Amino acid sequence: MFLAVSIVCDDYFLPSLEIISECLGLSQDVAGATFMAAGSSAPELVTAFLGAFVTKGDIGVSTILGSAIYNLLGISAACGLFSSVVSRLSCWPLFRDCLAYTISAAAVLAMISDNRIYWYESASLLLIYGCYILVLCFDIKINQYLMKKFSPCCTCFTKAMEENAEQQPLVGWRDESGPLIRQQSRTDSGIFQDELDYSQLSTSLHGLDEISADHPNVFTMPEADMKRILWVLSLPIITLLYLTIPDCRRQFWRNWFMVTFLISAAWISAITYVLVWMVTIAGETLGIPESVMGLTLLAAGTSVPDTVASVLVARKGNGDMAMSNIVGSNVFDMLCLGIPWFIKTAFINTSGPIEVNSSGLTYTAISLICSVGFIFLAVHLNGWKIDKKLGTICLVLYLVFTVLSILYELGIIGNNPTRVCGN
Repeated sequence: MFLAVSIVCDDYFLPSLEIISECLGLSQDVAGATFMAAGSSAPELVTAFLGAFVTKGDIGVSTILGSAIYNLLGISAACGLFSSVVSRLSCWPLFRDCLAYTISAAAVLAMISDNRIYWYESASLLLIYGCYILVLCFDIKINQYLMKKFSPCCTCFTKAMEENAEQQPLVGWRDESGPLIRQQSRTDSGIFQDELDYSQLSTSLHGLDEISADHPNVFTMPEADMKRILWVLSLPIITLLYLTIPDCRRQFWRNWFMVTFLISAAWISAITYVLVWMVTIAGETLGIPESVMGLTLLAAGTSVPDTVASVLVARKGNGDMAMSNIVGSNVFDMLCLGIPWFIKTAFINTSGPIEVNSSGLTYTAISLICSVGFIFLAVHLNGWKIDKKLGTICLVLYLVFTVLSILYELGIIGNNPTRVCGN
């Protein structure tokens, strides 16, 4: 299942994301915070609906809050440790996404403090996400304004101003001093197949009119021995995906990129559902409390697409897209909680609020807000780059947060009674 998610992301999901970004003229950070976050967070949405309508427990809430800590610290650690290149980051996208997520996490903390969710509280989550999308629509203008306003007193904005000439054409702006010049040729799948520089996605945004060679067939056998073995083992998965998803990297299917995006997101959800199912049965057999499962194994399981997608783009040098996917998918996860809550309280069960059982979630929500501040501060102190040093620090902090959360849920720390599935 892990291998299947990797193949779906690398061969279908990320290439379709690139073409969507090209057509809409999105910068890599906005693309990461919207389409990439929504597609890779589809499993969390499925889990939230299952928790609200099927299991009627707190597994959806604990999974999403637990996966949020994993997204912020665990995936950041994976991007730093598993990437062979140092990814540079911009100040504004990270600040924008961290601020949006802090507001979302604070709203969820306020909602679950009384263990009841009312319809107007869930509607406020949808409103917050709507405001976030509105900010993204005017992202370029806001970015320009903040750069001019704060560049004299903030070094990170000053560096962004110095790189502005390079970045402007990449996000749809026009440089009046001269025409846009493409220094690198673009093949059919742009950033995800070519070994380009830091601005790979962005440099391909204005290359729609270029004619490129067709992408190699997925059944082409690799030349390296280890890759051949892995290719043979994954051949059933490759065949199934090839028969069900149009490969938009090839010229014939290029205009089917939205179909590719939707079907690959559906496949990601289905594969992750099997992962969650396996993990849930294992936890129930071992007598592990439901909320502990949500904070640990289920959180990591449902975040597999986020991990794979972020590491893949970080290895290509797209730091802004990786971080915007990490934080932006968490903002989308808050929407994942709001949608089933709102549907259930406003249309299905209008007589009363939804009961949220786990008091340990309050500790988790507070930990989330702290971890957001830590990520922003750590990136700032690390010189606005993702490297192995930042990855190591994030990994250590994630382990600390997870251990403390588990101890709290098990009642070892604090006064929190433990509930096991079925009791």
